[in-house]
Amino acid sequence: MPDTRVMVVDDSAAMRALFCDILDNADGVAVCGTANNADDARAKLDDLRPDVLTLDVEMPGKSGLDFLAELMEERPMPVIMLSSIAQAGTGTAKRALELGAVHCFPKPLHSSREEFDATVKKLGGIVLKAASGKLEPGGGGVGAEVASDYAPGDKLVALSCGQDGLEDARQLIASFPANCPPTVLVVDAEADAAQSSIAAFQHSCECKVEAASDGAELNPGCVYVAYEKSHHVIVEASDPPRLRLVARDPVGGFRPSTDLLFGSIARASIPAVGGVLVGSGRDGAKGIQIFAGAGRATFIQVPTDAAPRDRYEAARALGAAAQELGAEAIGGWVLENTSAAPQ
Repeated sequence: MPDTRVMVVDDSAAMRALFCDILDNADGVAVCGTANNADDARAKLDDLRPDVLTLDVEMPGKSGLDFLAELMEERPMPVIMLSSIAQAGTGTAKRALELGAVHCFPKPLHSSREEFDATVKKLGGIVLKAASGKLEPGGGGVGAEVASDYAPGDKLVALSCGQDGLEDARQLIASFPANCPPTVLVVDAEADAAQSSIAAFQHSCECKVEAASDGAELNPGCVYVAYEKSHHVIVEASDPPRLRLVARDPVGGFRPSTDLLFGSIARASIPAVGGVLVGSGRDGAKGIQIFAGAGRATFIQVPTDAAPRDRYEAARALGAAAQELGAEAIGGWVLENTSAAPQ
């Protein structure tokens, strides 16, 4: 029986190479070609004749979702969305499945041979099921199920990142559904970079994203980004909880301070989960320890080779009982730990 032919469409050369490596290692699967955008893919389809297409969401020119809609209208075929913002439970995943994708799969960011082998087996199996018709268009398995079922519970989400973690933060927030849990993100970055990131968040996210402001109510569907170095941000107990901007000296050299934010939430006994994305310095390590000690679910992002390891190593040095997660797993973890109903 001939191998299932897969065409990989992604604007990143590194991602195309990674996907080709994964898929070519899967039993019964062969990559028949690649494309770097929708126009390139459209021009190659007749010659390559793939059985299955993998498609990125964010690409220059026509987006992956727009190209997906075009494919379903003009030449329907099994399409698997491979994207960091099309994880289970997201608005992007729901929209892709509505348009006719058969599955949504997060971009794999493996750091060990075991994780690579697991991804080969899982993604290879999805491709084979897609080619055999066992995955119905719009059915999409886990992505559709979680997206339709997700409802925020009573927990806040407290997050932190450095300037090197801004893109990971954007991808995480883009993975949130429109009714995401109320989220506070402390950013240690230059003002211009932070402001540009907020604009990028607003462009690519289903939920509402705005700069943190004094007295803001923390409601589902909203992400508040704190980056102004003139004040700290804390949370006070009320119904719903509120943000407060406070003028105090830097804490551990940081203002706004993640440790102070986490401490305010723990002292007020506000239900929450928390996590620290990559960044320079130790800000957030003590906060993770405080959250974990109070029985809150916490995570620390495992940095890639090129990313700063300061916060990751600082949290580990303190012995914080935090889940260690790669960037691609964080969105699902947050939704699972904040949902009103078990997933």
